[in-house]
Amino acid sequence: MVFRHPAEKGEEGGRAGRFERLAELASNFTSSAVFSALCVALVGCLVVVHVLGLPMEWQHLAGDSIGAVSLLMLALLKNSERRAEHAIQRKLDAIAAALLEEREGKESRAHEDLESAIRMEERL
Repeated sequence: MVFRHPAEKGEEGGRAGRFERLAELASNFTSSAVFSALCVALVGCLVVVHVLGLPMEWQHLAGDSIGAVSLLMLALLKNSERRAEHAIQRKLDAIAAALLEEREGKESRAHEDLESAIRMEERL
């Protein structure tokens, strides 16, 4: 099994795979006010469970729920970070190549690559 950068996996043919689409939807949801309200409610439930002194099973359930949400958030954050990092690097590479071509007085593929890299976030 070869591990590739998450942003590179969806580049064959310019379409994102299922995981990339799911990660993007999840990232959009987790950055919404609705998700923030759900997290506050989950923490509120944890506090209520402890204040009321409910059985240990309820305390474990509340704590495990927060742990699971935290783990999923970490995975989504890392995925988003890697995709953004890759997009920035592609843009910098395209800018450098276009500047070098312009300096040498010839135009070829670098300007097309630059235009493609500038619109990269529309595909990610």
